[in-house]
Amino acid sequence: MQKCSAVIIGVGPEQGLGATLAKYFAAKGLHVYIAGRSEDRLQRVAEKIRQKGGSVSTVLADATIERDVAHLFKVAGLDGYPIDIAAYNVDSNISSPLLETDEETFTTLWKQNCLGAFFFGKEALSVMKDQHRGTLIFTGATASLRARPPFTGFAAAKAGLRALAQGMAREFSPQGIHVVHAVIDGVIDGERANNQFSEYVKAKGKDGLLQLDAIAETYWAIHKQHPSAWTHELDLRPFKEPF
Repeated sequence: MQKCSAVIIGVGPEQGLGATLAKYFAAKGLHVYIAGRSEDRLQRVAEKIRQKGGSVSTVLADATIERDVAHLFKVAGLDGYPIDIAAYNVDSNISSPLLETDEETFTTLWKQNCLGAFFFGKEALSVMKDQHRGTLIFTGATASLRARPPFTGFAAAKAGLRALAQGMAREFSPQGIHVVHAVIDGVIDGERANNQFSEYVKAKGKDGLLQLDAIAETYWAIHKQHPSAWTHELDLRPFKEPF
């Protein structure tokens, strides 16, 4: 059986969702292409994958720069592995009350959470439509569905991401491409939360945060769904999380 691949952008710290997805997909036998803005972080994740017997390639890329995203998929195409999964995992947030939000902040949030997803989705779909198969996953957030201050700018960008995913699903599902929007409705138990919100993490207690491996397991299960019963949008939250 021919080896297939996964392309993941937004790979940062090892204890982060992008890295966890890469390790999980590699363990399932896919060659993973991991992309992010930090060469050191990419190499650390790649080394962990190789230690477990997985195969991986690293590509330095900024999701908000179209030529970087195009280069990522060009690299992925050179090895000849069909792309089974493409995951957009860029999730940049800035706390900013509306009247204190300047054009640069609002535009930065939109570029990272929405424009980059457009670049990434367009490249992935261009490959997958010729294959007549593939899963394209966008990682959303609570803000994808509702805006709350001081994160209105972030919510506007995440709502745009959700709209992109919906449009792509309606256009390309009939061509055999599974487009998924995953709403992460809660805080992920990763490096960022533990470093930046340590008191919040403690207050949530055992099983109060989303576990990285559990999210990856769910993404894989969605990828393996039969096309007669595809999920387009789902929300993931700890059982303790109010909603």
